[in-house]
Amino acid sequence: MPKQKAPRKQLKSYKLKHINKSIQEGDAVLMRSSEPGKPSYVARVEAIETDARGSHAKVRVRWYYRPEESIGGRRQFHGAKEVFLSDHFDFQSADTIEGKCKVHSFSSYTKLDSVGNDDFFCRFEYNSTTGAFDPDRVTVFCKCEMPYNPDDLMVQCEECSEWNNNRGS
Repeated sequence: MPKQKAPRKQLKSYKLKHINKSIQEGDAVLMRSSEPGKPSYVARVEAIETDARGSHAKVRVRWYYRPEESIGGRRQFHGAKEVFLSDHFDFQSADTIEGKCKVHSFSSYTKLDSVGNDDFFCRFEYNSTTGAFDPDRVTVFCKCEMPYNPDDLMVQCEECSEWNNNRGS
């Protein structure tokens, strides 16, 4: 007779003893990479479940992709802290969570007084199979017709009121 799986219990929050923090559904977290030297992955906790004894928790996550992990790669207008919310879901051990982080909307990120190591921003959703983005275009803010990169200083011309990225364009 095959061994039956122990029933799983759905949780709204879970205390991660190894980092002394609690996580809950909707939190953005940093997940340890299996490759040494590679930056942590960014994910959003969609669900938390534990075995009947409560000794081992798993999280269902929705992955954020960095531009270099997407089809087409990093482009000039992608910010250093930009991530894309993908359609890629996974179950991971809660033990692989290294910490919590914050994924801001693009608008709120550009208004931050200072950006910490655990601050990221998202302005696109990403289809990991097709490489398509939603929205498939963004507002441009300068005469070079490129979307705004929050890492580049933008200045407004006093004569024509055009915005540019101050790279001599």
